[in-house]
Amino acid sequence: MKKHVVIFEARGGSDKGKYGFRRDSKPIIDSLKSRGWSAEIIFYRDQDRGEIYRHTIDKADAYISRVNPGNLIDETGYFQMLRELVNNGVEGLPHPDAMVAYGAKNSVERLKGSQLVPKDVYTYYDFDTLKEEFPKSLTKGVRVLKQNRGSTGEGIWRVEVMDHINGATSVPLDTKLKLTEAKDNHTEEKTLQEFLEFCIPYLEGSNGMLLDMPFLARIKEGEIRVLMLRDNVVNVVHKKPVDAEDAFSATLFSGATYRYDSPEEWPELVKTIKASLKIIQARLGNYDLPLIWTADFILDTDTETGEDKYVLGEINASCVGFTTHLELSENIADEVLALLDAEAVVNDRWSAFQK
Repeated sequence: MKKHVVIFEARGGSDKGKYGFRRDSKPIIDSLKSRGWSAEIIFYRDQDRGEIYRHTIDKADAYISRVNPGNLIDETGYFQMLRELVNNGVEGLPHPDAMVAYGAKNSVERLKGSQLVPKDVYTYYDFDTLKEEFPKSLTKGVRVLKQNRGSTGEGIWRVEVMDHINGATSVPLDTKLKLTEAKDNHTEEKTLQEFLEFCIPYLEGSNGMLLDMPFLARIKEGEIRVLMLRDNVVNVVHKKPVDAEDAFSATLFSGATYRYDSPEEWPELVKTIKASLKIIQARLGNYDLPLIWTADFILDTDTETGEDKYVLGEINASCVGFTTHLELSENIADEVLALLDAEAVVNDRWSAFQK
């Protein structure tokens, strides 16, 4: 074993500290160092890909990816490099395909019908399907339309029909819509036709996609973000939108207030997540669970029992921050070394883990 870990970051973005790297990366390095390992931060650029690849192959047992979606204009080269590293013996934390499977918005659609996601969830990959199906979806009530790879609420729209539908099976294209973006809770009015055309850029490129979900009014009570270290719940963040008429965004940028709770304060939610881990893994590609990942939930009410239920709104596995709980670096370092120790004693041909 080389006893070295590379942490990949990308320059720029609002997630960086005073010296240009993430504030919660250095604690991971310090925690690994206290265990006799070394680690370093490397800033990925496409033009340096070959050199970075060779350096990592020579020096590292594992990498930890900490690149936020959007910090790279095009992630294609980055993911190609990560796959090559994994294929040549470097442990991927997480595996690049797991990062894509968990981080893409269609991860929610792939879990529909489970206890986490209702059946009334759809994905659109091209404009023709969006134009055909979304007008039908709007007849069911207020919807939320989410672009695939955005962050901080950008490209997440609450869509509300302003006119009476009167039992129609599809909303006419000239129908007026009230639109609220989660980025800053601002509202706009467009016709359905105008909004559909506005969404075309969200469908472009290899990752182009839109997720269509029902709007859950109890978002006003807050979104619950669960921070996971592989299969363990380590922290819960209660994110309550600002108290304003149209506000539904749970981001700090939009004015939401955050409360940090222990997992013990949310026993039913923890129980639900634990019971769902196998189906999450099975439906998202049978990869190992990411090293650090989050799942965001909104409260809803079961129409049959009247009891609370938790609905999954999003999973994030690309670059999860923990700046408010830097002590978690100790748990992360322990998990990294435990995983690498386990990998070191098992023949790759008959590995217990599913890659």
